[in-house]
Amino acid sequence: MVSSLSLSGCALRRELVGANATDINGKFYQGVLCSSRVSKQFLVSRSVCSFSDRVLQARFFSNGKSLRWDCDGNRFLGNGVHCCALSTENHNSSFAIGQKFQLEDVIEAQQFDRDILSAIFEVAREMENIEKSSFGSQVLKGYLMATLFYEPSTRTRLSFESAMKRLGGEVLTTENAREFSSAAKGETLEDTIRTVEGYSDIIVMRHFEGGAAKRAAATAGIPVINAGDGPGQHPTQALLDVYTIEREIGRLDGITVGLVGDLANGRTVRSLAYLLSKYQDVKIYFVAPEVVKMKDDIKDYLTSKGVEWEESIDLMEVASKCDIVYQTRIQKERFGERIDLYEEARGKYIVDRNVLSAMQKHAVVMHPLPRLDEITVEVDEDPRAAYFRQAKNGLYIRMALLKLLLVGW
Repeated sequence: MVSSLSLSGCALRRELVGANATDINGKFYQGVLCSSRVSKQFLVSRSVCSFSDRVLQARFFSNGKSLRWDCDGNRFLGNGVHCCALSTENHNSSFAIGQKFQLEDVIEAQQFDRDILSAIFEVAREMENIEKSSFGSQVLKGYLMATLFYEPSTRTRLSFESAMKRLGGEVLTTENAREFSSAAKGETLEDTIRTVEGYSDIIVMRHFEGGAAKRAAATAGIPVINAGDGPGQHPTQALLDVYTIEREIGRLDGITVGLVGDLANGRTVRSLAYLLSKYQDVKIYFVAPEVVKMKDDIKDYLTSKGVEWEESIDLMEVASKCDIVYQTRIQKERFGERIDLYEEARGKYIVDRNVLSAMQKHAVVMHPLPRLDEITVEVDEDPRAAYFRQAKNGLYIRMALLKLLLVGW
């Protein structure tokens, strides 16, 4: 159902947001949402909808006006901007439609609890339907996202930009801000953020220094998303990883996960470990060369949360026990001039057909990508190779986060 309505001060088309309603045949719909932006504070107006003789009546609390549109045809009983209400089979989110998102920024995995994770995943499934729909979406029309990347990226930057455009928003981008921005002239991160926030509504930043995302969020008056900060964290990758596990395995409680590769410098595995600690009866195996073993802060955190973990040097044995084998690249860029240590670590643990033969039939192989030689190309043909599906899931998670941070639930 596509409908138009008039609302002063707004010009938007929104899908899968708004108040709930049920028509005379009992079919469930979601209504309409309008929002205003004031720095990091979002004044969200919620609509109350009811069906009568196939006409939807919406009352917006922001201005007290009642608006009407025809639910049978795509005709509006008035003039103005485009909004959209799509039908959905069910809506189980514990957060009210139109409610402000609980987080102002996405900086680290510790920010999320199970309820928020479940609700985000529900929105991500809605985003998947939008991406596959011929209608598309304009829920973020009028919004601008700045991608500020001080490190190289393909998947993360492009998936964020794709997510924003698929929701009707626009993108301002710089691929190598470390070299081709004013940072090369010595400008501080704080000054860059203060400048960029004047041009955009949300900032997605990747930086080579751990803790840079927190500094950016403390400076900005608009939402900041951490797209990776040095060896620190990569929370959106962790979100898409957990979302992928749930879709591939069918559950998040009671799983066994093998984290393999560069665990000392891998911000993806650090963030994933934090999120896995939210679930019950999870066991984690750490499989890594000595020079890149998982650091004690993560081990101590898992222990404090009652998560069982174990270190192993036998990938074959671990693979036979796990629901997920999560392989990572040995990151040459984190070794600096110690190329000898990099050479010592690389190539020690490789997922190949022999590892697949040891894995259970329901288990999957994941990887945050890019890969080098740590997963052989012959593994790609196995249905348990989930890493390209994993990368696609990143689009849905990032669509969900952009929508939530900018317009709410």
